[in-house]
Amino acid sequence: MRPEQMTYFESAGSQVSSGIKTAREQGKKFVGFYCIFAPQELIVAAGAIPVTLCSTKEEPIADGEKYLPRNFCPLIKSSYGFAITGNCTFFNNSEFIIGETTCDGKKKMFELMAGFKPTVVLEIPQSAKGEIQKQFWRSEVVRCKDEIEKRLGVTLTDEKLKAAIRDLNEQRGLMRELADINRAVPAPISGMDLLKVMWAKNFAFDSRAFNEKLRELIAELWKMEARGEGALSRSARRIIVTGVPTGVGAEKVIKLIEEAGASVVYLENCSGMKQYLHDVDIHESPLDAIADKYLLTPCSCMSPNTGRLDLLTRLVKDFHADGIVDVTWIGCHTYNVESRVLGAHLSKQGSVPLLQIETDYSQGDTGQIRTRIEAFLEMVSKK
Repeated sequence: MRPEQMTYFESAGSQVSSGIKTAREQGKKFVGFYCIFAPQELIVAAGAIPVTLCSTKEEPIADGEKYLPRNFCPLIKSSYGFAITGNCTFFNNSEFIIGETTCDGKKKMFELMAGFKPTVVLEIPQSAKGEIQKQFWRSEVVRCKDEIEKRLGVTLTDEKLKAAIRDLNEQRGLMRELADINRAVPAPISGMDLLKVMWAKNFAFDSRAFNEKLRELIAELWKMEARGEGALSRSARRIIVTGVPTGVGAEKVIKLIEEAGASVVYLENCSGMKQYLHDVDIHESPLDAIADKYLLTPCSCMSPNTGRLDLLTRLVKDFHADGIVDVTWIGCHTYNVESRVLGAHLSKQGSVPLLQIETDYSQGDTGQIRTRIEAFLEMVSKK
């Protein structure tokens, strides 16, 4: 069974052009970003609209490869291909973009982008542990604030920052409630629909209206849960998907898992719930609290990244998972290495089995992936 409220979230992308036009007429400006390390509170406090830039389609990759090595990860090549061809509306309409040093490939991509797009690149510490790393990252968030003020001609007061913190904390809470509904057996919402809801947020320039639709969806799902209704049957194998960012256009693994009859009950990755795990502490100094929240992101660029291991251990228990599928883009070395670390951790914990799928945006390996998923689910069902 599928919730009726999904109609709104599926159609959100079709309203982008009119939404941008309306926002422009209201005097709004856009600031683009690729990674969830970009402190969105600063953009909102400046009266601008934060937008996630295009990076999940296969078509622009050929253009990206004219300037980038073919063995780069598809996310970077797609991002750059969109940028240089002018086929990303958000990129075109952004006053500037906020980049970040989460990997060497992205660093070089932003170096090239800066030649034709105003760019602010945040230096990410290589570890989230330690006072020196914390203070360094706080200084980067202050630098980001200064850049936003200069480029948009605004002043970010504590009052504006706290208002933005409250707004985004409210949305994070709703996203966590949405995800937590899938602790139920059967899971009321499919993994594909979870992805579409999170993806629709990229096209929602009115956060209050989006949050209201989110509440309506949550209310419908709780009613489904009370009636024992789910997206798939009660006996479906329950799978957590983790790994690299997986947006609409690059969702083939999630789709194949559910086509094989399993239920994707949680999306841990960056484009999923990773960005909604923590709120910003409203009682601390706003800039410090914003910085501290983003530094808690359990990204594979951090070394060590024990937060992700601990998180997945908890998620397996909370969501009654039967297995974990770890998606790795070809050329993404940090997530590829960490997949081995994650597998060893789960084995040591006596937890659920892990299937790593290393792939790209193409459809050429779909049959092979389907076979591996079906074999994995058969193994899981025998446990």
